[in-house]
Amino acid sequence: MKVLKLSAQGLPQSWISLEEAVLHYAADDVRWEVGAEIAVFHGGHNAITGRQSVITVNSIIGTKGVPGINPFDLRPSLTNSKLFARDRNLCAYCGQHFGEDHLTREHIVPLAQSGRDHWMNVVTACKACNHRKGNRTPEQARMGLLYAPYVPSLWEDFILRNRRILADQMEFLMAHLPRSSRLHA
Repeated sequence: MKVLKLSAQGLPQSWISLEEAVLHYAADDVRWEVGAEIAVFHGGHNAITGRQSVITVNSIIGTKGVPGINPFDLRPSLTNSKLFARDRNLCAYCGQHFGEDHLTREHIVPLAQSGRDHWMNVVTACKACNHRKGNRTPEQARMGLLYAPYVPSLWEDFILRNRRILADQMEFLMAHLPRSSRLHA
């Protein structure tokens, strides 16, 4: 289970473990919290009062401080699992839905023709369509694209990189997606 760590301004920073979240709480770095309480940690007992310390962790926390980098300047890393999720496991050529085992990263302009491995040059394709297209462009292979590639936004990237998102975390992230996002249900 992961906690969604945000900046004090509410911009996603990272997915962190429960233990990392406890460290933020213990250091008094949590400025605000939303979402459900997902864990309770019990610490030691105070020698004077005898009271036990308790830290309750919420699913979404806003931490103090200003990030050293502008999150909007970040480019999401390209992985097959994030690509397939962006494209909803749909082959860009035949339009069929497949499991990840039957999908490939398809370069629109092939690497053999000086194409690059980046979000705007890749789509999801089934193995059969990728093989049929080969080292040709869609035009050369007479295989039209059914959808256009795009670079995921910061909010989309946080959804794409975590398979086990809690309902309240998903609701928070979905509320910030661009209208054009394919991740809308």
